Amino acid sequence: MKFNTNQQKTTVNVALTGLMGALVLVGTYLNVPIPVLGDKTMIGLGNVFCILSGLLLGPVYGGAAAGIGSFIFDLIGGWASSAPFTLVFKFIMAFVCGTIAWGGNKSAKKLSRLILAAVAGSLSYCALYLGYSYVKELLIGSAVQVVNIKIATKAAATLTNAVIADVVAVPLFLTIRKALDRNHVGGKLQE
Repeated sequence: MKFNTNQQKTTVNVALTGLMGALVLVGTYLNVPIPVLGDKTMIGLGNVFCILSGLLLGPVYGGAAAGIGSFIFDLIGGWASSAPFTLVFKFIMAFVCGTIAWGGNKSAKKLSRLILAAVAGSLSYCALYLGYSYVKELLIGSAVQVVNIKIATKAAATLTNAVIADVVAVPLFLTIRKALDRNHVGGKLQE
């Protein structure tokens, strides 16, 4: 349920953005770290909640939840130098997802639209993250062969995260939406 941006819904929007941001943060802590030639990456559940944020809250509030939750994780989880990039990349991930799911004032009800939204959001993040990682490695002077190995490992982890996020977030969204509708909460939300 995408929420209205009118004054009556602002408090609800902010509260749900905070809640989803917290879930993104906690979900990101549920990970398996993967060492990558003096660097690190991980496979985890953070992207599930980033995609779910876009599906539930729409592009702006979903993007804010995904970006802020991931940013805070990076600050306290050992990735502080990349936190600003993470903020932007995760915002874009959920923004793309939310825009496709809710674009053109259409409700996010059609399964094919939800899947497309989730996949597009995940792939946008993959492209941004891998492009950033590649350029960063070249700028610090890493040998091209080393960069290619690092990026291949990060690509495998990132694409695994994307698949996990898409496979889990869409059914989770459908379940949450059914529960909201069943409890007559969904009718109060803009769809």
